[in-house]
Amino acid sequence: MEVLNSGKTSFKIEVPYRLYQTGEGGGKPMILYLHGYGQDMGSFISATEPLHKLEAYHLYIQGPYPEYTMMHKGKKWGYSWYLYDGNGDNFIRSLEYTSEFIQGIIDQLASFVTINQLVIFGYSMGGYVGGYFGLTRWKHTNAMILTGCRIKTEVVSGDWNDRKHIKVLALHGKNDDNVVHERQEQEIALLKEKGLQADIKLLEGGHDLSHDYLDEALKWLLSLGFKEIV
Repeated sequence: MEVLNSGKTSFKIEVPYRLYQTGEGGGKPMILYLHGYGQDMGSFISATEPLHKLEAYHLYIQGPYPEYTMMHKGKKWGYSWYLYDGNGDNFIRSLEYTSEFIQGIIDQLASFVTINQLVIFGYSMGGYVGGYFGLTRWKHTNAMILTGCRIKTEVVSGDWNDRKHIKVLALHGKNDDNVVHERQEQEIALLKEKGLQADIKLLEGGHDLSHDYLDEALKWLLSLGFKEIV
C-alpha cells in the first residue's frame, strides 16, 4: 500500500464550565477552580463548597482531556489538564494550549461581569496548570493557592519582576506520596528569591483534598481582604 500523504491536524471538543456568584452583584474577586487528575467539574464543585461562603465569582472549568483510565464505578470519565506522555515538548505545548483555553473563557466572562482580581485554586494536576497559567498570565493573576502539586518554574521564562505582585500559598500533605512536599518547598524558596510573596504550609495527611486544606485556603483568602457572606 502506497502512502500518498500524511500529516497532523487538530480538532476541537466542547468543554463545560460553570460560573457562580455569591454575595451581591458588582465588582468582586473571581476564584478559578482547577480540579485534579481524573476528577470532573461536578465533583470539584462539591469538594470546594467551604469556599462558597466567600463573596466572589466562582469559575469552574472541566479539564479538556478525557481520561478513560480513571473511569469511576458509575461509568463517568475522569478528566485531565494536559498531556503527559513522557514527551517534554508535548507537555509544555499542552500546558500552553490549556492556558490559552482558560484565558479565553475568562476574557469572555469579563465582558459581562466585573472582576477586580483573579485567584487560582488548583489541586494536584489542576495545581500544575494553575501555576503555569498564573506565572505566564501574570497580568491577569493576583494570587494562587496550589495544593498537592509542584510549581513548574523551569518552564517559565521572562522577567520575574513582572510577577512580583502575585501572592502564592502552597498547601501540601506531609505524607503525600504522589508529590513529595520537598519538591514544592524548593519551588517556593525559588519564588521567594525572585521577589514573590510565597509561602508553603505542610498539613497532616496525604494527597487527598481534605477540609483542612480548604480551611487554610479560606483563612488565607480572608487575610487578603476577601469577605464572607453575612
